[in-house]
Amino acid sequence: MRIATLDLAILAAYLLAMVAFGLWMGRRQTGAADFMLGERRIPWWLVLFSIVATETSTVTFLSIPGHAYRHDLAWLQLPLGFAIGRVVVTLLLLPRYFKGELFTAYELLRDRFGGATRQIASLLFIVTRTLADGLRLFLSAIVLQEVAGLQVEHAVIGLGAATVVYTFVGGMRAVIWTDFVQFVVYMAGAAIAAWILLGRIDGGLDGFLDAARAFPTPAGPVDKLRILDTSFDLGNAFNLWAGLIGGAVLAVATHGVDQLMVQRYLAAKSRAHASVALVASGIVVILQFAFFLLIGVGLAVFYAQQDPVPVFAKDDRVFTTFIVNELPRGVLGIVLGAVFSAAMSTLSGSLNSSATALSNDIWHPLFRPHAGDRERLVTARLFVVLFGALQVLVGIRGRHLDESIVNAVLAIASFTTGIVLGVFLLGIFVRRCGQTAALIGLVAGTAIVSEVRFDLLARVGPDWALAAFAPGLDGLAWPWYALLGSSATLACGTLAALLFPGPRPSSRS
Repeated sequence: MRIATLDLAILAAYLLAMVAFGLWMGRRQTGAADFMLGERRIPWWLVLFSIVATETSTVTFLSIPGHAYRHDLAWLQLPLGFAIGRVVVTLLLLPRYFKGELFTAYELLRDRFGGATRQIASLLFIVTRTLADGLRLFLSAIVLQEVAGLQVEHAVIGLGAATVVYTFVGGMRAVIWTDFVQFVVYMAGAAIAAWILLGRIDGGLDGFLDAARAFPTPAGPVDKLRILDTSFDLGNAFNLWAGLIGGAVLAVATHGVDQLMVQRYLAAKSRAHASVALVASGIVVILQFAFFLLIGVGLAVFYAQQDPVPVFAKDDRVFTTFIVNELPRGVLGIVLGAVFSAAMSTLSGSLNSSATALSNDIWHPLFRPHAGDRERLVTARLFVVLFGALQVLVGIRGRHLDESIVNAVLAIASFTTGIVLGVFLLGIFVRRCGQTAALIGLVAGTAIVSEVRFDLLARVGPDWALAAFAPGLDGLAWPWYALLGSSATLACGTLAALLFPGPRPSSRS
C-alpha cells in the first residue's frame, strides 16, 4: 500500500525537521568534549528523556505490541527488573564514573587493570551496538517498505543517512535534544493510534476489557491481561523470576557498563542529576512498556473481530499493518513520524557513543595518543560515518532473520554486556585481580555464554557435550544471559586471580 501525498509530505517534513533541528543544535560545536558529552551541562530532566528515548527504538514501538498481540502482558515483568537494576547502577557504578573526567565507561577498566582490558571491553560494546542497532534500523525500514513501496535496502539507507547527518554535525547535544523531541513525538503518535484503535473495537473500552479477559483461542479462552507468571522455567523469558532477576542484572549491564547509556550520565551536570534521571527513567519505562503492551492486546481484540481473521507473517508487522490500513489521512503521516522518531533516537545515540568509544578507547590510545582537540573532533565525526555505514549493512541483512526482531536485539545485548559487567565486578570486588586474571575471566565468560547460546560443543562433539559442560542451561532464555555472562566472568576471573594475582588497586580504583 502506498500512502497518500499528504501523509508522505508530513513524514518527509518531519524527517527534514529533525535533521535541521539536529544541525541547529550543533551550530556552536566547540570541540571534541562538546561533541562527545555536550560539555557536561545537560540537566537531569533532559538526560531522563534521552535515556528513555534511547532504549525505546522501533523495537519497542512495533515488536512489543506484536508480542502482546500473540501472547499477553507477561512481558511487563521484565521492566520491573529493569527498574531495580537502575537503582543498583546508581549506588554501585555512578559514584565511580564521577570520580574523574571520563569520556567512556571503559576508562575505569584502564585505571583498574590496564589498556588491553579497556580496549577489549570497548570492542565488545562496539560490535554489540553495531549488530543490535543495525537490526533496529531494519525494523524501521520495513515500515517504509510497507507504506511507500520502497525496497528494504533503499529504506535502510535513507533512514541511516538522515540520522548520520545530524549526529555528524550536532554531536551529543544534538543527540540528547532530538531524543527529547522524538520522545514527545513517538508517545503522541502512539497515543493517537491507540485512541483510534479503541474506537474501532466493538463496545469501546468495556468491549476491549471484556474481550481481552476471555480472548478466544483454539485451546479455549485466555486472559490476555495477565501480567504475573510465577512458574520457574529457565527457558521462559517471560516469568517473574526472569523479569526480576534476569531483567535486573541485564539492566545493571546495559545501563551500568554500556557506553550508550553511560555517556548520557557523563554528560549530566553532576552525579546527582545523573542519579535522579536514571532512577526516574525506570518508572517511565514501566509505564511506557505497559502502554505499548496494551496496544498489542487491543490489536489482538480488533483483528479477532474481523471476518476473516487476518494472518500475519511476523508479529512485528501487526501494528505496522494497522497503522497503514486503518489510520485516516494526515494522522497516518504523524504516526509514521512517531515510528521513525523511536528509530532515530536510538540510532543517533548509538552512532555517537560508538564513535566516542572507538576514538577514545582504541584509536587514539593506540595510534594517535598526542592528537590535539581538533583532530579528535574530526576523528570522532569520521567514525560516526563509519558506524552509520556498518549499521546500514547489518540492517540490509536483517531481512534474513527468522525469529522476532525484539528477541534477536535483546539477546545480542544481554550476550555481551553481561560479560563486560563481570569484568567491572572483578575490578570492584576482587582486590588482587590484575589484567591477566581479568582477561582470562573475560575470555572464559565469553566461551561459556557462547556455548550455551550457540551449542558449539554439540556441533563438533557428541550430544552429551553441552549437558556435561553446562548442565540445565540448554535452551536458556535470553534474560538470563547477562546473569550467566557476568557470573561466569566473575567466577573464572576470581579463580584466575588466585593463580595470577595482580597488584593491589589504587584508591582511585
